[in-house]
Amino acid sequence: MTTSVAIVGASGRMGQLIARLIAESPDFELLASLDSRSPLENMLVADLVVDVTVPAVSQGIVEFAVGHGKNVLVGTSGWSATRIASLKTRLTAEATGAAVIIIPNFSIGSVLATSFAAMAARFYDSIEIIEAHHATKVDSPSGTAVRTAELIGNARAVKGPVIAPHADQRARGQQVSSVPIHSLRMQGIVAKQDVIFGGTGETLTLSHETLDPSAYEAGIKLALHALGSATGVVVGLDRLIQLGPADPEPPSGIPSDLE
Repeated sequence: MTTSVAIVGASGRMGQLIARLIAESPDFELLASLDSRSPLENMLVADLVVDVTVPAVSQGIVEFAVGHGKNVLVGTSGWSATRIASLKTRLTAEATGAAVIIIPNFSIGSVLATSFAAMAARFYDSIEIIEAHHATKVDSPSGTAVRTAELIGNARAVKGPVIAPHADQRARGQQVSSVPIHSLRMQGIVAKQDVIFGGTGETLTLSHETLDPSAYEAGIKLALHALGSATGVVVGLDRLIQLGPADPEPPSGIPSDLE
């Protein structure tokens, strides 16, 4: 038995990639492909909804879907901690049984790099992020950079903010959870992020670069399989994989590997 999927943003880069992966999978079928002009009601024919649109419309799409009891996989940037908290409140209040998985980056390597950054954050007081994406990416900073900064902030909850006293200087980067983020939008780049840690007599750089969109495929497949049995709001691909021996077992039905 296959699970039907509706993709909102199907004509974009990520939408086309997800559509291809669904077509190649025996477990899913693409029942609806929506673009910016499509009525949102068109998504309701499917069991699951995937949102890969733009930040300006993503929240409305997700709210419409969960309001009709549909589980949603979100691959759109712009879902800050504040917006996610609002979504959690709405799901609790409406109790439709819908779930949302929000994935800032489907790349396994990117998720690992972000986890390493959160691990290192307790040991350095000077931390900045430089992220670069293709010239047509409409938002900045990227969802991956925002997620990385928020996890760094969480890891430093006891230690306090990083050293970044120059919020009034725009060239010093936009601060998220006190971490300055610098965004590049350039031709010839798919995606790259460097998290730079400065300490006494040393620097540490955690760097991840996506060379081809095929890097997202394993994460997309994993998230799609997790979506049907998800509950509540799940943020980050790291929540769907086992990162280390101390982690709990993945939820039922979610594989611990990427095969």
